[in-house]
Amino acid sequence: MNTLTVIIVVAVVIILLSSLKQINQYQRGVMFTMGRFTGIKNPGWRIVIPIFQRINIIDIRTKAVDVPDQEAITKDNIPVRINAVIYYRIADASKAVLEVENFFWAMSQMAQTTMRNAVGEVTLDELLQNRDSIATNIRKIIDVASDPWGIKVESVELKDVIIPENLKRTISKEAEAEREKRAVIIKAEGDKIAAVNLAAAAKTLSEQKGALHLRTLQSVNDLSSDQSNTTVWMLPIEILEAIQGLSETMAKKK
Repeated sequence: MNTLTVIIVVAVVIILLSSLKQINQYQRGVMFTMGRFTGIKNPGWRIVIPIFQRINIIDIRTKAVDVPDQEAITKDNIPVRINAVIYYRIADASKAVLEVENFFWAMSQMAQTTMRNAVGEVTLDELLQNRDSIATNIRKIIDVASDPWGIKVESVELKDVIIPENLKRTISKEAEAEREKRAVIIKAEGDKIAAVNLAAAAKTLSEQKGALHLRTLQSVNDLSSDQSNTTVWMLPIEILEAIQGLSETMAKKK
């Protein structure tokens, strides 16, 4: 084997080795032959002929896009700042290469625009109370818009809703006033129920003969079990009236 043959063999081996491309399990290869799309390559070793062929390796694992803070105006004209995280994956690698120049940047821009539009359609109260449903709505909008790019949006999570400090104080005062209002209403309802019960008890005691005496004896019994040094004796009004009548009779006799 002469020197020329050795050189040719070495060159062929180098070309073959440089032509091998490894596609991992979580990747797909988009093959181009002379500038034309010629198919999707699955995981494994693939031969790519230099000069004539080119392959783009696309990661199909779920990706997370951290959408930066966005200034938005709610439906009731309240300025807020929101940020979110979008989780998506490549469902069709060929579309992700052929239909959009940079799908990662495109998804970030679309998410920012969609978030601002979604916030503008709801009031501040709805935004704070229905974050999950608003996030679901954003996910559906982005998923439909990114479908031509071969992208599947899995979920959208609204991380923070930041409102101005002066508005925070106003909301805090409003919440405090609402709590005080509920406390007053509950107390008034309790007083009303207590008054009804007391009226019913008084009516029962007045209608049942001897009921008032029994209640008095029960009260005396309860007081006798008290450990304090002071004892209060309660007498029925009838006894006081009898004592007063006896005093008046004795006074007349004198």
